[in-house]
Amino acid sequence: MKKTAIQDTYGERFRHCWGCGPDNDHGMHLRSFPDEGGKRVVCSVIPDQIYTGGVPDNLFGGMIAVIFDCHGTASAAFFAHHDKGLELTENTVIERFITARLEIDFKKPVPMGTPVNVTAEAEEIGERKVIVSMVMEAGGEVRARARMVAVKVKDHM
Repeated sequence: MKKTAIQDTYGERFRHCWGCGPDNDHGMHLRSFPDEGGKRVVCSVIPDQIYTGGVPDNLFGGMIAVIFDCHGTASAAFFAHHDKGLELTENTVIERFITARLEIDFKKPVPMGTPVNVTAEAEEIGERKVIVSMVMEAGGEVRARARMVAVKVKDHM
């Protein structure tokens, strides 16, 4: 069975994000996948060397924030969708969420050239808001943690 990336279910208007938009030719094309039970959403990426920070061979903090931002909003969209009892398929057009608040605790430097894995879980799912907690790991160690408040996009945005 083919797994569907959440970002591949964004409506036409919402497919152009630099971090995760499948239709942005110059973007990172981050892809987030729910686990079998729908309790977690996982993203894995090996950032390009051009995103190194002030400390050589380590990912710069802004890119860490981008990864959390894009993965968190995709995860929020999935958790809200799944909470309604809906399946995620290649034909889904999922409701889009955006970041209202993002808190990051940087624990250890994120090394370049190694897979960066981010796992998201829902803390709270409301009518318009989802609170997501995330853990970023690389090289078998926790590198950063984040908590996001994501809100559903209004029709007029």
